[in-house]
Amino acid sequence: MLPSPSSSPRVVLAQCTNTIRTPQTRLTPYLPTPSTNLKKQKRRHVGDHKPTQKRQKFDVEDTSDSDSDSDGDVFMTDVVAQPLARRKTAFQRHTQFMMDSASRFQRHAPSTLPILKSFVSSNKSDVFKCQSIGEDTYLTPPYACSYSHRSKAGETSLLAVATEQGTVHVLNTARRNDWDTELQRTTLQPHNNGIFDVKWNTDDTSLATCSGDQSTRISSVQTGALTHVLRGHTSTVKCMAWDPTNSSLLATGGRDGAICLWDLRVGQHHDDGNVFAATPVITIHGAHEDTIIKSKPKARRGKQSPAPRTITNLLYPESQSNGLVSSGSFDGILRYWDLRKPASPKKTKTSRLVLPTELYKSPIDPTTLHGSRRSRGIISMTSGTGPSAGLIFALGADSRIHTYDFSTLTAQRNMFAHENLQTSSFYVGLSVSPCGRWLACGGSSHRGNSFLFDVENAARPGSSPQQGIELQGQKGEVGAVDWAQNMLATCTDDGTVRIWRPDIDARMKCLEDPEKSGWDWSWSV
Repeated sequence: MLPSPSSSPRVVLAQCTNTIRTPQTRLTPYLPTPSTNLKKQKRRHVGDHKPTQKRQKFDVEDTSDSDSDSDGDVFMTDVVAQPLARRKTAFQRHTQFMMDSASRFQRHAPSTLPILKSFVSSNKSDVFKCQSIGEDTYLTPPYACSYSHRSKAGETSLLAVATEQGTVHVLNTARRNDWDTELQRTTLQPHNNGIFDVKWNTDDTSLATCSGDQSTRISSVQTGALTHVLRGHTSTVKCMAWDPTNSSLLATGGRDGAICLWDLRVGQHHDDGNVFAATPVITIHGAHEDTIIKSKPKARRGKQSPAPRTITNLLYPESQSNGLVSSGSFDGILRYWDLRKPASPKKTKTSRLVLPTELYKSPIDPTTLHGSRRSRGIISMTSGTGPSAGLIFALGADSRIHTYDFSTLTAQRNMFAHENLQTSSFYVGLSVSPCGRWLACGGSSHRGNSFLFDVENAARPGSSPQQGIELQGQKGEVGAVDWAQNMLATCTDDGTVRIWRPDIDARMKCLEDPEKSGWDWSWSV
């Protein structure tokens, strides 16, 4: 047995020597190395002339970093003894610190429902009428609307409104007094049929319109002249999207179930030479059909072909280049298409055009998870930005707004709904505010309402959807909606477009005297 460690401080330096000798019974002038077979020796308490504390015994599973006996029992000689199972290693403490730090950064943002409740609309200066070009009617229903990119950035307030008669009104929706006249508007007539979608190009110089005349047309905003006519669908063109990286590329989807890809640089002059007539560069037939081959189907004799699955929405992911996301009217499954053209060998006379590949789709249909076994289609779709970036919001025919992960198209748990939200047609719109915190949705024809939702925490795990805000003040179905900075536009079947803005003072006056304020204002309920 070695002498007590407290007898001489030189024994503490024994492990620093390289001399291997047998243990000594008494101290020698040199420092001997302790015996190597000391595994079964128990640790002694080293103190400053203090009585040795009573050793406590604890049973633990892991004794790798402590002195233990052959039975796995650990002896602790600290003043306050604790089980080793509760002692954390440096790695565990670091991991816990990182988790706590991440949870602090992922704290849910405070609710902005008080701001949404302050949205009001003047019955005089915030209402715009869509005049009819016919003599039998005074107003015509607006089908689609879109704010310019500069309006979303707060530079201007230009709103393009497309109507049932093929007219496009470019309105200046800047705030004005009730007694001021409406600012000058620009009117275009690209079609003689209903327009179901209208979008500004990346630099706000052109407008693309999709119509029931089976064509998509491009018009110049400055001159009002028609510049391109795109024909390739065999039915109504329902939706379109501009490529955010190239102003010459766009995609369209129609009721024929096809997705057409266009390049405005490819085409031929038509009529007087100022209009380009183009055909699609690539066509994906039956994009949402359960078939592998996406080529044009052959007509069958004596048999009626089933109705195609309409393409209702298209989205270009800004974070993933050369991709396209589509939704259909048959179910809640979204599909991601790879638009990159694969490298092919030398062209021959028998070589065929390579179609875009469907990389993946939604694994589960969220429209079947709420008590309904039947699939419901997607009416409208929009992508998040800012705090809601990485999400896709999709309004289903089941009167619910479902959220998808943009990278995998997987449906998330977060879902938004309202007791008065009813989707009875495929004309109800959906839009995310430029700040990415709010979501607007159209409503049913029974109440003439629209809805606002706080979606700032939708991308954070563990968040629960909040109750939406209902806006009332219009008659008929509220279809198209779109955001600009600090304003929201809603289109109604009664032929009017209403602008909503946050105004706390006006909201308080409306609550103080609702009967009197009802003549001048409309507000949330």
